[in-house]
Amino acid sequence: MKLNIANPTTGMQKLIEVDDDKKLLPFFDKRMASEVPGDSLGDEFKGCIFRIAGGNDKQGFPMKQGILCNHRVRLLFKKGMSCYRERRSGCRKRKSVRGCVVGPDLAVMSLVLVKKGADEIPGLTDDNKPRRLGPKRASNIRKLFGLEKKDDVRQFVVRRQVGDKKKTKAPKIQRLITPQLLQRKRYFKALTRKRMEAGK
Repeated sequence: MKLNIANPTTGMQKLIEVDDDKKLLPFFDKRMASEVPGDSLGDEFKGCIFRIAGGNDKQGFPMKQGILCNHRVRLLFKKGMSCYRERRSGCRKRKSVRGCVVGPDLAVMSLVLVKKGADEIPGLTDDNKPRRLGPKRASNIRKLFGLEKKDDVRQFVVRRQVGDKKKTKAPKIQRLITPQLLQRKRYFKALTRKRMEAGK
């Protein structure tokens, strides 16, 4: 079985192949989103804790959260459900998906590193790969940098370099409260008030 291990703190991921089923025994019969210690995988993963994020069986069918079995089922999917992308609006489709319980029939299992062990894991924790793009929404920028409501969000936008010149690019901040927006809001409220008074 292949294990795709992601480390959200460094932005790196690593693919390892485990042929010995004895090493994978702690993962079997566990459900998606459950946390499993990684000591059985080898000495480099000693002390690590992984969260099971999903996987695919040998025929390529994805695991779906909430289906409490370790085999395939056929479900009717509609817009908004995981493992399905609607091609036409309002279209529903019956598809095969695998249950969320881990078993030996998986080809790939996705794991997320929740807690790092004592040793560095080469290719996973020893380096840092910064995100290319930062958040765009004003509230998410505040959350990332721990800003107060009175702080100016525009000073904290993640900028990126473009080309070899010293030109930088930044996203347009969404849901930013500007004096212009407040003025527009007051104007529309006044319009509504006028209409109501005229209708009396």
